[in-house]
Amino acid sequence: MKLNIHMLNGCQTAAMAVPDWEVGLTASDIERQLRVADDLGFWKVTVPEHFGIPAAHIALSGDHYAHPTTALGFCAGVTHSLKLASLITILPLQHPLVHAKLWATLDWLSNGRAEIVAAVGWLEAEYEMLGLPFSERGAIFDEYIPAMIELWTKDLATFEGRYVNFRDVGARPKPVQKPIVPLWFGGDAKPVLRRVARWGAGWSPFMTPPDRIPEQLDWLKSQPDYHGRPINVMYSTFMLRFAKAKDTVHAIRSVPEAEPLTDTQKLIDQLSYLSGLGVTETDIARPAHRDFEEYLDWLRWLSAEIMPHVA
Repeated sequence: MKLNIHMLNGCQTAAMAVPDWEVGLTASDIERQLRVADDLGFWKVTVPEHFGIPAAHIALSGDHYAHPTTALGFCAGVTHSLKLASLITILPLQHPLVHAKLWATLDWLSNGRAEIVAAVGWLEAEYEMLGLPFSERGAIFDEYIPAMIELWTKDLATFEGRYVNFRDVGARPKPVQKPIVPLWFGGDAKPVLRRVARWGAGWSPFMTPPDRIPEQLDWLKSQPDYHGRPINVMYSTFMLRFAKAKDTVHAIRSVPEAEPLTDTQKLIDQLSYLSGLGVTETDIARPAHRDFEEYLDWLRWLSAEIMPHVA
């Protein structure tokens, strides 16, 4: 089991219950968080994505979101080992030529540490702002992935589809990781699992109850186009609050938050339980820290008391 972190102050939402001390963090503070986590042996840093939030959703979702590939470029520059992942990239919102260039550049300059966690998203108004058909987001997604793979793997890339067409396109730099930047897919529906089966290095469930993860993994591995490679699974202990919710909005408004564990053995037991279900990565639900220094001490505690028992 590998332990991940979120980049502090990367988003400010009701769901994340961002404390006042985090809202005030500067780039220098975030650099310190990243350096400490890197030195302590944390595996990955993640950054979420939204481009614009309509006024009606700000109270629930907030409107402070760093751009993932830009923020992860900053993360790359102040660390040496941390993997750099979006959580999530709303893939249909940008053209695959743009995605391929952004992520190949990040992978190149970070010496092969980039990972995409892609999904279709849930906020219809964001699609409307960008002039994109929300009802077609799944079909768009399923064209964009092979188009990106073509751009990453061919000297001159060609793709013909309903939503994207290009011919004999040169696009460098190529990713350091071969053959492509690792693709993870976020969500719970069958189309998501089919994407994992076909292209995925990993899966990030959202509202899948933990005890259903093994059957979902078995199902995707039974698909005729399963690529045959191992599937990593990222499941945050924070997401336990969503596991029984009907939808995203219901989860954020109505489901009691799982109490973050600060008891060493209980947390080890929880992570061991998730590991036994097939989970390979997690981030730990944070207690209510009084300030930034207490948060850094918590990272040190996780590294010293939890990591050795679950690695």
